[in-house]
Amino acid sequence: MNKKFKIDPKYGLMIGVAFAQIVFGFSQNSGTEILSGLKSILTQPSSLISDYIGLGNMGAAFVNSGLVLLVLLLLLSFLKQELNGPLIAALFTIAGFAFFGKNLFNVWPILLGVYGYSIFKKEKFNKFLVAALFGTAMAPAISEIAFGSSLSLMVSLPLALFSGILLGFLIYPLAVSLINVHQGYNLYNIGFVVGMTGLVFVSILRSFGYVPTPKLIWTTGNNLVLGIYLITLFILILLYGFIMNNNSFRNVRKILGHSGKLMSDFIQLEGYGVTLINMGLVGLISVVYILLIQGDLNGPTIGGIFTVAGFGAFGKHPKNILPIFLGVLLGSLLKVFS
Repeated sequence: MNKKFKIDPKYGLMIGVAFAQIVFGFSQNSGTEILSGLKSILTQPSSLISDYIGLGNMGAAFVNSGLVLLVLLLLLSFLKQELNGPLIAALFTIAGFAFFGKNLFNVWPILLGVYGYSIFKKEKFNKFLVAALFGTAMAPAISEIAFGSSLSLMVSLPLALFSGILLGFLIYPLAVSLINVHQGYNLYNIGFVVGMTGLVFVSILRSFGYVPTPKLIWTTGNNLVLGIYLITLFILILLYGFIMNNNSFRNVRKILGHSGKLMSDFIQLEGYGVTLINMGLVGLISVVYILLIQGDLNGPTIGGIFTVAGFGAFGKHPKNILPIFLGVLLGSLLKVFS
């Protein structure tokens, strides 16, 4: 008797988000425009700040995000990896940063490097997946080397791939060492590692006479359409969590009682349904916050919103993000920035 094909609810959510991104992308631009935008995204430097909505177009940015997420889900499924809080946080973060730095080209060398490290250690790649996914924060460096220098592609592409693989190889051992610096109070431990590594990386580039050119591609004027999409998305995630949580908000208070310090896997601690409710809540709070302060919804801010929502499975909740939001707002009122 054949077993019925079933999709893990955790994978189901992430696949749904991926397809939502792609469908929304095609609602904003034609297929031809999206292909043209994707070409720009894939073949140009992606250093900060490269808003893919401006570098390509809105449709291309959303399709890039959806495709990157979908391909990574296929990889995790192939590895028979169960999704947990850290991995969902990583996947949402990547989906967000696929609006301003990560794309279908530049994430792979980092992943290959971490895979190489797993072979070196003679351990399963699954053990290093969280580091591998968060380690793609260095992905813009690959695009910078490949497309940002005066070198021919025959030289720059192999150099970019080698550099990415090397960076990926180093990420996990560095992450293990540097977590002691902040004692788990920085949820972005791999991000901290990547930041430190990036400083060394840029210094090496400068020593060879190459100075990366700062970029500022920042789109405006899309708050209405993006606000509607994002609010709808996070409401749906919240409602899905409500259903998965036996049509209740049970254990939401328990999540609010956690400090969020590493390692706070809310799925393991309190359950999947209530974790989705929390993710929906922090996502909504983030969107509303930007709209209330009259900020811009664009690639970089969507990246931040998706990161906050993802970490709603791994340490963040309304009680510990609102003081930060209010503190930043207060700081902006007390200081004059040019």
